[in-house]
Amino acid sequence: MSDVLLKLLGFVVRVGLLLAALVFFASLMAAGFVILILWLLRALWAKLTGQPVSPWTFQVNRQAVWQRFNQRGFGQPGGAPMPDNVVDAEVKDVTDVAEVTDVEPKRIVPPH
Repeated sequence: MSDVLLKLLGFVVRVGLLLAALVFFASLMAAGFVILILWLLRALWAKLTGQPVSPWTFQVNRQAVWQRFNQRGFGQPGGAPMPDNVVDAEVKDVTDVAEVTDVEPKRIVPPH
C-alpha cells in the first residue's frame, strides 16, 4: 500500500511541476506578445503621422565607463587621493625581496 502511495505522490509532484512550467512559459509568451503589440502600435502611429520608425534600443557609452574607472583607480573608492601616511618605496636590491628570514620551516608529514 505504501509503495502505491509513493508512486501516486511522485506522479502528482511531476504533474504539478509540469503545470508550473507551463504557466511560467505561458506568462513569458504573454509578456513577449504585449511588448510586440506595443511596439507594433508605436510603429503604426509613427507611420500614420509620417515620422520615422525607430527601434527600441539600449545604448551604453563604454568610453565613459572606462574613463570613470581608469581615472580614479581601482583601489581608491570615490577617487580619493592616497593618504599622507602611505610611503611609496622603491626596491633597490632584488636580494632583499627574495631573502625571507622570519619564517620557521615546518616538517611535512605525508598521510598514512
